[in-house]
Amino acid sequence: MTFTISRLFSLTLAKRLGQSVPRPQASSGPGCINTCRPLKSRQTTSKRPYSTMVARPSGSLVSFALVASGASICSAVAGYWGAFRGAENQGKLITETLPTIQRDFESPKIANFVKAIEELREAFPEPSKVSTSKGDLYAYAQSSYSQIQGLPHAVVVHVQNTEDVVKVVKISNRNMVPLVPYSGGTSLEGNLSAPLSGSVCVDLSGLDQILAINEADADVVCQAGVTWNNLNDTLKEKGIPLFFPLDPGRDATIGGMISTGCSGTNAVKYGTARGEWILNATVVLPSGEVIKTRQRARKSSAGFDVTKLFIGAEGTLGIVTEATLRLAPVLPSTVAVAQFPDIRQATNAVCDILNRGAAVQCVEIIDELTIKVLNQFGTSTRTWPEKATLFFKFQGSADAIRETSNLVKAAIEKHNATGYELALSDEESESIWADRRNALFAALAYQPGSKGWITDVCVPVSRLPDLIYAAKKDFEELGLVAPIAGHVGDGNFHALVLYRNDEELALVREAVGRINRKAIELDGTCTGEHGVGTGKRDYLPIELGEGTVALMRQIKQSLDPNNLFNPGKLYPDLPSHVHPPAIPHIINTTPITPS
Repeated sequence: MTFTISRLFSLTLAKRLGQSVPRPQASSGPGCINTCRPLKSRQTTSKRPYSTMVARPSGSLVSFALVASGASICSAVAGYWGAFRGAENQGKLITETLPTIQRDFESPKIANFVKAIEELREAFPEPSKVSTSKGDLYAYAQSSYSQIQGLPHAVVVHVQNTEDVVKVVKISNRNMVPLVPYSGGTSLEGNLSAPLSGSVCVDLSGLDQILAINEADADVVCQAGVTWNNLNDTLKEKGIPLFFPLDPGRDATIGGMISTGCSGTNAVKYGTARGEWILNATVVLPSGEVIKTRQRARKSSAGFDVTKLFIGAEGTLGIVTEATLRLAPVLPSTVAVAQFPDIRQATNAVCDILNRGAAVQCVEIIDELTIKVLNQFGTSTRTWPEKATLFFKFQGSADAIRETSNLVKAAIEKHNATGYELALSDEESESIWADRRNALFAALAYQPGSKGWITDVCVPVSRLPDLIYAAKKDFEELGLVAPIAGHVGDGNFHALVLYRNDEELALVREAVGRINRKAIELDGTCTGEHGVGTGKRDYLPIELGEGTVALMRQIKQSLDPNNLFNPGKLYPDLPSHVHPPAIPHIINTTPITPS
């Protein structure tokens, strides 16, 4: 997601509860695993008291299939939420059911949050490390901007290194309590919410260190709580002419970016987190074991790519604590802008440009309504024509930029473009691109008192006009206002659907559902870069197929048989016609009293 909003929403919730809330620093929704036990451990540094394993294939696929068989269902039978609804409910008995796979025992397992909190306080004796204040429990379950309100956690633990995460995971296992990772809070699909049972929130924002910069190799080793913009600022301050090119919402962290398979405006040239930008990851598995997915070499044919299995897993398979990232050279750049009669002609121009091999770093689209709200917002130095508009960013030497600009100008004229303008200075470039960045803020201000729901669909670029026009038809039919902006070079767009009350919110949900289904119908996806979380689980069987989803569940059950890592996220519920084997209950019969 290329937009960022202040944490006003989360802080307001906390304030209403009468609690002060420390500002969370960074985001991680890690998802990580190793499907085979490593052959032997490799001590990466004498300073680390835990062993870091390099994942290597061993064992048989048959044994893995046996371990992975079965299916797990999330069935929480009582609301943890009630424990936070007022002083009269505090300390009441809570009984809940958490998911697990069938085991060879008959008696239920007991989830003991009170015991877990006691052990966490013993393991982390500093008062600031373990929090059960209502304000924190709410704030760390929310995103900076999310259409899905998160349920509060039972406790928040602030960790600072991999060893701390291992301690928390082992306490979770002993007491059968779920874990939800957090670091920057910029996700949008309910990724940070506690399950109904409650959970331990592992705050990874303290893992904010850049551990090594290998300039000659163009890579960097950093902890999961480092934000991409702080990483790039550090490289610039040190005079290192390299940068990390993935650019989702500002202050998104490396762990969260890996977790959701992120991308941003630079994806048209540099791709996404699912490309080769994540060379390896250090991961704490649900067993408490620490693995490193591969070495630092730029390429490897040593088995299948375990790192890729973690990308997009949203913290359900493991917790990423460190990563080695590939860097790209910083090149001179400038921007250009042009207007078109409609979205289809603008998109056709982009297809033409990309197929000619133009050296375009970014190409963004803004519809007529968004241009209108930008003009009304008042931050721009100019008044834009209220037409579908493309914003380009070119890279390279002065000669290369001039050649690319000429190629683009010639191509777009065939698609009835007007007003083509190439920025002639850095200041002019920044001024033009600032209007693209301000699109969301302008849209939010268009209807005072409104909130917004952000869509994230993506289709093959040539089908983008079909999807946008279908969305606009739905918005008009339902009486909704929805400015649109997006990454046209990837076929990905975001509509900010505005609403003022619950009645309009119901219409928004209907429109979003239609758009998601239409994107899948057009051979696309319901989520181009925001992830699945709780908000888009139900679309996965339609988009990926039941067989693919079943395989995802099997991998989850193999690595996390008690379903303690970020339960309720990513994996859709089983179809009604599927009858899994009996699942023993994990019952919590201990009172939870937030402080």
